Amino acid sequence: MSLLPLFQSHISVNSPARMSKRELRASISLASIFGLRLLGMFIILPIFALWTQGRPGWNLQLAGIAMGAYGLTQGILQIPFGWLSDRHGRKPLLYVGLALFAAGSFLCAASESPWAMIAGRVVQGAGAVSAVAIAMVADLTRESQRTKAMAIIGVSIGAVFAISLVAAPFLERMIGVPGVFALTGYLALAALAVVRWVVPDAPEQKRSASAVAFTAVLRDPELLRLNVGIFAIHAVLMAMFVVVPVALVHAGSPAAEQWWIYLASVGAGSVLMLPALIGPAAAHERPVFLASIGVVALSLGIMIARLDSVAAIVTALVIYFAGFNVLEAKLPALVSRAAPREATGAATGVYSSVQFLGTFFGAAAGGAIAQHAGFHAVLVSCLVVTGVWLAVAWNMGDFMPAASPASRT
Repeated sequence: MSLLPLFQSHISVNSPARMSKRELRASISLASIFGLRLLGMFIILPIFALWTQGRPGWNLQLAGIAMGAYGLTQGILQIPFGWLSDRHGRKPLLYVGLALFAAGSFLCAASESPWAMIAGRVVQGAGAVSAVAIAMVADLTRESQRTKAMAIIGVSIGAVFAISLVAAPFLERMIGVPGVFALTGYLALAALAVVRWVVPDAPEQKRSASAVAFTAVLRDPELLRLNVGIFAIHAVLMAMFVVVPVALVHAGSPAAEQWWIYLASVGAGSVLMLPALIGPAAAHERPVFLASIGVVALSLGIMIARLDSVAAIVTALVIYFAGFNVLEAKLPALVSRAAPREATGAATGVYSSVQFLGTFFGAAAGGAIAQHAGFHAVLVSCLVVTGVWLAVAWNMGDFMPAASPASRT
């Protein structure tokens, strides 16, 4: 069944209020590429820390570093990839990034020792194409349709996250953690074909990669607030999942049975977040955005209070995913609106770089804190980070519903 009717109405074909077939094709195909990048991060969250337990040479600190190493090179290279795509085109950078991701995935599949696994994760992360994919969506869609296109990316993030958490325990039992890494490598090779034959070619545009444009991106106060947000939410996510799978085992939920917890939590959280995205509240973006940060903080508070209870952890996860899904869906769209049009690649490069640096920081710091100070200290640290984010976001402007990239050049 075609997805086109979901985004189109009975109005005329040339109306700016509907997505063209080409725009929808570009949005869905690039969302799949974007989702694949996050699959490499999300799919190991429920299984990796447990997989390292009792293996020679491994501890929680090294597990956190291995989980976060992917985000380190992603974070370092997102800006160069976005900048180069502004100068040399989007597709060549997508090819290079996906090939690196595949190579790193196969290296992880062949690794057992901590440092070999960390090396594989570093290579995986070197395929830093998230910024390029977001910028290409902007190239291939009209301004009137860009929010819809970015919402499709947001939905893909939520879908990949849900699929990863639910499928990972099953895949681990069927093919093991090495098999999971190999699977992501094969998916990356398939994504190369999607880029070649499904993603439309972007029209030639005069793009600026000047130092002035790049400096403007770094100094923009609204972009700075959004970048703090994407750093915080991914740092908290990764640190939390150093703790949650092991804490569930300690609370009485065996690893083989945790899939239902993630399925129920992500599913219920997704239902709870729908009114914030498609209901009357969706028109009030700033209050919804701030409330969603508060929801994440509430979930962390519940886990801190009752980390010994499976029921409390499940309740906290449902609340967490409700806030997380709203924020993950809104942040890319907000960045695309705030970004100067002539430096979209640079702006999305900074955004994606900060996102993955948050991934690295959260996993590495979470592992170290868990190893030396315990699980509660990790969750308290996450709550502090979330509180700082809420304070930074509090004064964000009302540009979200109205401003366009063209108006911010």
